[in-house]
Amino acid sequence: MSKINTKNYISINEIDILVFDFDGVLTDNKVHIDKNGSEFVSCNRSDGLGFAAIEKLNKPTLILSTEKNLVVTARAKKLNVPTIQGIDSKVKALENIVNRNNYDFSKVFYIGNDINDYFVMLKCGYTACPKDSHPLIKEISDFTLSTKGGQGVVCELLENIFEINL
Repeated sequence: MSKINTKNYISINEIDILVFDFDGVLTDNKVHIDKNGSEFVSCNRSDGLGFAAIEKLNKPTLILSTEKNLVVTARAKKLNVPTIQGIDSKVKALENIVNRNNYDFSKVFYIGNDINDYFVMLKCGYTACPKDSHPLIKEISDFTLSTKGGQGVVCELLENIFEINL
């Protein structure tokens, strides 16, 4: 069930909310663990500029992650982006957000990279994935970015898909 998008870009005004997976989208999908079991991930600072630009445009954003991790909490707090994490179903979590805020699923833009994003991406009107995403995710995405996860996905999305100069 592949989506077909005939446009190379869209207007951000067509979007109710931008929803981002964390691992593999805002990170390079690697985890570093020290001898005490503390986890570390790599994020791209330029994505912080991207989220700040989205905030100035008054466009809601959300980080949606099945894993519950203090790293996600800390990064989301720094980016000033709400997060829902530690959930069993991304579909149910996003349905709750859409219904509570009277959003239209056809105006939800979801950015994911792996199998646990598959079903939620099928529900959304617009989807994108990083260059290094799972093949099934690339198949259903409206946009496959030239950027790998954790390498500035938010900035590429704004500049190349929404044609917003940062």
